[in-house]
Amino acid sequence: MAIECLVLGAGQEVGKSCVIVSIHGKRIMFDCGMHMGYSDHRRYLDFSLISQYVTWIISVLFPTSLKFVVTQYPTKALAPLMLEDYRKVMVGRGEEQQFTHENILDCMKKVTAVDLKQNVQVDKDLQIRAYYGGHVLGATMFYACVEDSGVVYTGDYNMTPDRHLGAAQINRLQLDLLITESTYATTICDSKYAREREFLKAVHKCVANGGKVLIPTFALGRAQELCILLDDYWEQMNLKVPKTQVLLGTV
Repeated sequence: MAIECLVLGAGQEVGKSCVIVSIHGKRIMFDCGMHMGYSDHRRYLDFSLISQYVTWIISVLFPTSLKFVVTQYPTKALAPLMLEDYRKVMVGRGEEQQFTHENILDCMKKVTAVDLKQNVQVDKDLQIRAYYGGHVLGATMFYACVEDSGVVYTGDYNMTPDRHLGAAQINRLQLDLLITESTYATTICDSKYAREREFLKAVHKCVANGGKVLIPTFALGRAQELCILLDDYWEQMNLKVPKTQVLLGTV
């Protein structure tokens, strides 16, 4: 039995993650991202191609015309807020609007949320199961099984727990194909605690000298993690300097 894998995005690049897997005649699309390094047509996937070749979508975060989307509950809750915010940013920058508020509402009607490790029988042949990814709130590793063939798609995952999320977890599975991100696969990083220590040291030094700190960070997860880190540090060090001098600007 042959498994066909078509990489439409995130192949040897960061962003625009999208992989279409064909198993026993079932065409499944994992993820549907955009490339933030481009502002022209290269930013987005070719949705006409996707509509022709895809039956089911798993873990999607973009309004499309497809009929069935599966994701985890946090993603379903956050997706309309994030998509609407992105739409407003596009309009504010004068960019071409790729979707409307109504498109977002229509998209969310097609989304089916699943619990972690819940077996979902999509049709008589296709079964899916979600596992905890740990990367950000809602990050999921999806297992898809068609007849006797199994595939896992990870997207981003994190094996190191932080202050508000645990490490990724997945069962031991018999697989025919594993699709995983590898952005930092060959990178040796300092320990998490060493990075936090350097960060807090720099913030403390700036604030103690009367300065103000502006930290650009992503709104989904990273800002919350830094807020918890700074709050704990302020309490442990018994600092009297107002925390308002440290501002997190979301990007």
